[in-house]
Amino acid sequence: MTGWKFAFTRRWAGYLALTMLFAAVCAGLGVWQLARRDEALTELSKIDANFDSSPIPVAEALPRLDSFTETQKWLPVMMTGTYLVDDELLVRNRPLNISPGFEVLTPLRLNDGTVFVVDRGWLPTGNEQDAPDVVPAPPAGQVTVVVRLKAGEPTLNNRTASGNQIATINLTDVAGRLDTPTYTGAYGLLDSENPAPLEDRPTAVVKPVRDEGPHLSYAFQWFVFGLLAFVGLGWAIREEYRSVNAADPAERERAGERARRRAAKPRNDAEIEDELVDRQS
Repeated sequence: MTGWKFAFTRRWAGYLALTMLFAAVCAGLGVWQLARRDEALTELSKIDANFDSSPIPVAEALPRLDSFTETQKWLPVMMTGTYLVDDELLVRNRPLNISPGFEVLTPLRLNDGTVFVVDRGWLPTGNEQDAPDVVPAPPAGQVTVVVRLKAGEPTLNNRTASGNQIATINLTDVAGRLDTPTYTGAYGLLDSENPAPLEDRPTAVVKPVRDEGPHLSYAFQWFVFGLLAFVGLGWAIREEYRSVNAADPAERERAGERARRRAAKPRNDAEIEDELVDRQS
């Protein structure tokens, strides 16, 4: 079978189908990485817009107890009330820099009688028990706090907890424990308290690192892999064409020309040394 007829056989049709499938998978992975980059950029835009902005009253930011939109993530809000220390909760399985620990949730009863859940920070797991050794007390009496808003978390069926410990920050479940009108749209990551606590507070949340991740470069790599699949298919077809048509005078002439170009190509030191070794042996 001379000429290009071999390229239209069932075997090469199968190779083409596999190449197209591989390229489609690569393209899909590239698009997925672009989507992940868009998500990362959206998160960064929330940090840029909200994290360092001036606090506003919680009632202005959240007019209803279930109010919250994702565009409000990290938005600072301020409120005045009294901490309900007896209703304090510990959120399990909260590592910080690979160290196991807990987040401390302390409900704050506002002056209008509603309750807002304040995440006062992180504490490490104790040395001898599955709980912090000490939970620093919040300021007593009336306190004005500034927090950054964050959405509540869903319930995870594979996580359990008991007593004053909870597995996730599900605000509906927390409101059920308190049996008091409670904000369920969002909770707050503590930024400041006035007056300040007498003891060192739990480790505060720091501003997230502004990093969109390597998604764009990964997407580019996947698209390149998809293109290289067709380049490889073209190379394989060319090599088989040369093999199938080796007896053709025109192809023999082209093969001779390729051999002459290779012979005229400057050699590097390693190739010269290899040739000398071959001669000696």
